[in-house]
Amino acid sequence: MLIPSIDLMGGKIVQLVQGEKKKLEFDNFDYWIERFSKYPIVQLIDLDAARGVGDNRELVKRIVGRLNCQVGGGIRNVETAQEILNLGARKVIIGSALLREGCINCDHARALAATIRPAALVFALDSRRGRVAIDGWRTDTAVTAFDMIRELEPFCETFLYTHIDTEGLMGGIPMETVHAIRRATRRHLVVAGGITEQNEIDSLDALGIDAVVGMALYSGKIRG
Repeated sequence: MLIPSIDLMGGKIVQLVQGEKKKLEFDNFDYWIERFSKYPIVQLIDLDAARGVGDNRELVKRIVGRLNCQVGGGIRNVETAQEILNLGARKVIIGSALLREGCINCDHARALAATIRPAALVFALDSRRGRVAIDGWRTDTAVTAFDMIRELEPFCETFLYTHIDTEGLMGGIPMETVHAIRRATRRHLVVAGGITEQNEIDSLDALGIDAVVGMALYSGKIRG
């Protein structure tokens, strides 16, 4: 299944290359909301909140009122996760808060699972050069995606793996890495990072994996 991505920064929809360089920017929200309304779920990320430089909460509220969304960005405690769900999000994406002082924070994952049903929890595995990056991808850690899967699998229903090295480059996602992640977990798996062709989405679907697509949709490479 294709999951369109809406990334928010400074009150606009943006597309970044490898989480850093802005390549595309839009403020015609109604157009993209309408265009993505046919999809079962849309991924909505507040990049400003993820980086701790403000938030786009009013836009998040507006979008989740019209689309079924899994929402991420700056959700660092149980209270914020519940607030986002109360706004109308179907799922919340938890990333940076799953690590504390460079170590996997199982206590926080357990607290989330105890308060919020695991079906509504998506745990993010944002990987650059084989290691998890946090704080809006600005801070690298020594932890791998496989480490996180091993420790956190009991507490969520879905893992979201993003291959930062290929994100936004329109060159495809490395399938050998995806296969390795697939073998590592029985949980529902969603992947992102440079997915550009319909045949990639079809190959992922055959593995029971959903594909988050951003740049290829906004640039017209994939017609959504």
